[in-house]
Amino acid sequence: MQPFLGYTQWRRFEDAIKRAITSCKQSGNEPSHHFAGVGKPIEGGKDAVQIVNDYHLSRFACYLIAQNGDPRKPEIANAQKYFAIQARRQEISDAIVADIERLELRKQTSEEFKALSGAAREAGVQDRMFGVFHDAGYKGMYGGLGRDAIKKLKRIPEKENLMDRMDTTELAANQFRMTQTRDKLTRERVKDQQSAIKTHESVGKEVRNAIKHIGGTLPEKLSPAEHIKQVENRVKITAPKMKLKEKDAKGLIGKQKEE
Repeated sequence: MQPFLGYTQWRRFEDAIKRAITSCKQSGNEPSHHFAGVGKPIEGGKDAVQIVNDYHLSRFACYLIAQNGDPRKPEIANAQKYFAIQARRQEISDAIVADIERLELRKQTSEEFKALSGAAREAGVQDRMFGVFHDAGYKGMYGGLGRDAIKKLKRIPEKENLMDRMDTTELAANQFRMTQTRDKLTRERVKDQQSAIKTHESVGKEVRNAIKHIGGTLPEKLSPAEHIKQVENRVKITAPKMKLKEKDAKGLIGKQKEE
């Protein structure tokens, strides 16, 4: 790695390594896990062999050496640029994974809502009572608050779909409520409208109690998330940036294959 980073003298390169080891300690990491010391034999005068320090370096160690190297060297400057790009790439990757997870969960809750509506119809709920049926589930899970009351509490515009403003935690809890209600209606062969409505509210209460039991945040206390459409638009814009372009690390990482 020494010539790769533009160092011709081992002494100068070892100074950068020592600074990197200090940085490693200061960051709370164990240097021996990243800078494994080994002896390297080199030939001296009159056929003498001298053992000098050498290191097996982890990726983190390489990063620290680049950060502690001489930025006047083009190779060090390129290495610093490369690691900065990789760090930013990871940030984008983590963010987009969370966004995609929420988008997928929102899609699943939409499908489950339709499936639950079908089960409710089979259980005897009439079309004009569907609003009451679905509100019963919210009331059970949100401590007596129906859909409109939840929107008002969270200051969500009346025209917006409540689930479009739920984060992944809240979406997952509501999906669970709907799947369990659908299964219960089918399993117990409910065929009465009022019984179906009571079943939905009862399941909502059970989900609420489960959240309390594990020490989770009650759903009405969760802050509204940004609108799902904004998330969808961000994913469309951000996804192309996931690929590290070859020109962004020219001279350091060489030609890259698409992952």
